[in-house]
Amino acid sequence: MFEKVSPNLDFLTREKEVLDFWKKNDIFQKSIDQREGSDVFTFYDGPPTANGKPHIGHIETRVFKDLFPRYRTMKGMKVLRKAGWDTHGLPVELEVEKLLGLDGKEQIEQYGIEPFIKKCKESVWKYKGEWERMSDRVGYWADMENPYITYDNKYIESVWWSLKQIADMGLLYKGHKVVPYCPRCGTALSSHEVSQGYKTVKEKSAFVRFKVKGTENTWLYAWTTTPWTLPSNVALCVNPDEEYAKFDFDGRTVIMAKALIHTVLGEDAEITNLTTFPGMELKGMEYEPLFDFQKGLVDKPAWRVVCDSYVTMTDGTGIVHQAPAFGEDDARVGRENDLPFLQLVNTKGELTKETPWAGVFVKKADPLILKDLDERGLLVKAAPFEHDYPFCWRCDTPLIYYARSTWFIRMTQAHDALMKSNAAVNWMPENIKDGRMGNFLDNVIDWGLSRERYWGTPLPVWLCKCGHMHVIGSIEELKKLSDNCPDDIELHRPYIDNVTLKCEKCGGEMHRTPEVIDCWYDSGSMPFAQWHYPFENKEIFEENFPADFISEAIDQTRGWFYTLTAISTLLFKRAPFENVLVLGHVQDAEGKKMSKHIGNVVDPWSVLDKQGADAVRWYFYANGAPWLPTRFSGDLVSEMQGKFMGTLWNTYAFFTLYASIDNYEPEAAKADPKDFTLMDRWVLSRLNSLVDFVDKGLAEYKATETSRAIAQFVDELSNWYVRLNRERFWGKGLEGSKLAAFETLYTVLLTLSKLLAPYIPFMTETIYRNLAVGHLTGAPESVHLCDFPVADLSKVDKELEAGMDEVESVVQLGRAARNAASLKVRQPLSRCLVKGKRLSDEIAQLIKNELNVKAVEFVDDASAFTTYNLKPQMRTLGKKYGKLLGKIGERLKTLDGNEVVATFERGETLKFELDGTPIELEKDDVLTSLTQKPGFEAQSEGDYTVVLDTNLTPELIDEGFLREVISKVQTMRKDADFEVTDRIALSYQTSERLSAVIEKGKEDLMRAVLALSVENRPADDGEIVREQNINGEKATLGIKVVS
Repeated sequence: MFEKVSPNLDFLTREKEVLDFWKKNDIFQKSIDQREGSDVFTFYDGPPTANGKPHIGHIETRVFKDLFPRYRTMKGMKVLRKAGWDTHGLPVELEVEKLLGLDGKEQIEQYGIEPFIKKCKESVWKYKGEWERMSDRVGYWADMENPYITYDNKYIESVWWSLKQIADMGLLYKGHKVVPYCPRCGTALSSHEVSQGYKTVKEKSAFVRFKVKGTENTWLYAWTTTPWTLPSNVALCVNPDEEYAKFDFDGRTVIMAKALIHTVLGEDAEITNLTTFPGMELKGMEYEPLFDFQKGLVDKPAWRVVCDSYVTMTDGTGIVHQAPAFGEDDARVGRENDLPFLQLVNTKGELTKETPWAGVFVKKADPLILKDLDERGLLVKAAPFEHDYPFCWRCDTPLIYYARSTWFIRMTQAHDALMKSNAAVNWMPENIKDGRMGNFLDNVIDWGLSRERYWGTPLPVWLCKCGHMHVIGSIEELKKLSDNCPDDIELHRPYIDNVTLKCEKCGGEMHRTPEVIDCWYDSGSMPFAQWHYPFENKEIFEENFPADFISEAIDQTRGWFYTLTAISTLLFKRAPFENVLVLGHVQDAEGKKMSKHIGNVVDPWSVLDKQGADAVRWYFYANGAPWLPTRFSGDLVSEMQGKFMGTLWNTYAFFTLYASIDNYEPEAAKADPKDFTLMDRWVLSRLNSLVDFVDKGLAEYKATETSRAIAQFVDELSNWYVRLNRERFWGKGLEGSKLAAFETLYTVLLTLSKLLAPYIPFMTETIYRNLAVGHLTGAPESVHLCDFPVADLSKVDKELEAGMDEVESVVQLGRAARNAASLKVRQPLSRCLVKGKRLSDEIAQLIKNELNVKAVEFVDDASAFTTYNLKPQMRTLGKKYGKLLGKIGERLKTLDGNEVVATFERGETLKFELDGTPIELEKDDVLTSLTQKPGFEAQSEGDYTVVLDTNLTPELIDEGFLREVISKVQTMRKDADFEVTDRIALSYQTSERLSAVIEKGKEDLMRAVLALSVENRPADDGEIVREQNINGEKATLGIKVVS
């Protein structure tokens, strides 16, 4: 017997019961074990950092990452889902610095690297429990008992192996380059890290006068967006092929690009003695340094004009200040022109002691430098400008471009291979392939790999004073080449720093270079490092590489997606994944970015503990395309939860109520095929069409399209199938049409439980276990151990589905007509006239029932009941006929609307004459609106016009009264919490008019409300009594349960 289900929507309690059931019965592991030996579907889980709390965006990624592996498992595939933790890097170090009250690298080293590293290892797991609890609560199935951990020795060893392969290809090198540098963290960042932290800022650029050497009053006007680099200026750069000018202005002789004169000096600037020449003629011109303190700091000729084509005429003066220590182009131009290297900023981002601004952070030095230049008459102007500027993605400090010695991977050499790898990937959305990701790869630069930090995978490079370099690729190799490597060596600083090698070239002692590597390299190595490949698990790795599917938020295109692609392309000559679902960010309900500062951040638990996991999952799936930003709030989740989950649950509760009353058992009795009605055949056809659509859609990673299709079907199931067939479940016995109705609804609900299992795993588990376990022979104990439904295409009748769509169109128009005429659906009408496609008698019967009409007539012409209001279209006729518009409108009022519309439908024009002027109107010149003749109400849309005959006979009015009484009594039963099988006694007191109607229709009333008696008398003391207004007639109704 089915357990009768409460219609209350207490999803939270039921979800917790399901969680307990999964854990107690180890359902997740069983779902994997039972597919052993099957085809493999591989999903890679991007590792989160466990020392930060999960936020609502992490729930979004987890629910999408859970959907498709669940689906593939139900399709019979083996889907390993190994969880992982990203445990290295600056996020952890910054957390520990804060914990210990340290500030920067100097204090860390004073505290001690070894105790600092131990604290990092502890800090990594600060929020591990919360991550696991969140993952568990949303139904995210992954192996968290055996995760890959990036600080584990085995993981690091696999990373070392990969770096040795890259070094053996000649792609690992150390270079002194200008790199993005965080002065707070004291380390360089890679290009993909820089892309994570851009902000729009307002700053001031400087237009500066440089005095030409050996002249009294001639000045080079140059421009920079970074005034703090001016103390390190050693040259000015012009474009050799552009036109420059020398002219007199405001008492000075000025040199700058001709095209930018008025942009810089103003449109009204009065200039004289203008001469022009190509930029090449300025090459070698010397000028005086801006600051006296610069003069003794260079060892090569400086403060001269050089040429390069990177200088453009779009901004500034056409002359660019050069500081080779702080810009990639500056550094290149400096090398090509043998300029001196002047770096008057230290590693903390502070101006050095040689300047008047020693110890001042570069961004704070900007206004001080501008003030100094202005006071000395060297500042043309300081112009405010807005631009995107990179900040450290971890500590939020402005980055500076700073010349450092850094280890690089030569990604530029792999450009073509990267583009080929990317081209083979199915990106969702598709524009990421050639857009955000493709552009990034097409402009790839060498990967700045090393970090001058402490907690990370040590760079496995040992160096000798003789210049020899050796890259270690395994612990075995390390022990073989070292005399002092402990057997239990931990591959972290400072332990690994103490291990030395003997140089095979000179016999000297080799020491490891002190840097650690970019933690993004760790996470990008997970396809092989999670299995400790190539040292073990070779078969498992090869079976699960490449991944069939990965998914993360859009910012990972230049983060994890890039590092995965880069490393895999170098090592395995291909992309490590085949399908990528890129997710948009989660915003607040108003579409604003969530921010602690604004105070609009949604706590994930505030929603999970109120609406539940299934509701949150469903919202993310059905709300919109996953790659678009998602507006999110508890209210939005609740709204969608009510529309979909509430409707599905109530339909399920309706079935279990009547199935338990009638002791329906799906295997005990089967309905005769002839007893299945048109509605049964329709809903089973729609069900199988849906299964086919969803199956194909999920195979193509279409979460939104499939979830919306399911939601539409559930709405049709409840508001169309169940509502129109409710009375079939009320009959006596369990045979014929009633049995067919039970069998149909049972089939639909059981199939839906399996179809929806990947989307809403909790609710479907509850439904499935009640419907299947103990009722179907051999039913698996969990819906998640079932196979995904297979569409029975023999039951699909597209013509029937199309016919039912036509019915819905007609019914919607009929309801609109009732509303327009202020007629309740409970008031019967004599007939409905339908102009449009003729439908079968069986389908027409549905229209009769839905619109509560005695007859449905299909007509070819509705003009006997309808006409059209005609008005001139002023937009098209105004210019054409001007003052005649009013008279045209008056004439249109006199014409037969049906004839005018018919004229236009024949492709003809409407012609008449006004005040001697010929008038010719086309279809677009006349506004038409359907109206009706007295006694009728019409609505029209598309191919259909529906007309209701609103003339009411006394018999129709009486029937309307009776239906209203039935409705009031049914509401009273529901409010009183009577069981649906309870029999009642009904008393009434009302007007003679309404009493006569009740007495006349007493049998129909008793049958409809399960009354054993209907009496015209005062209510008993034990009755529930309500005063009612029934179509203007006052009535007192009393009900009570009787045996």
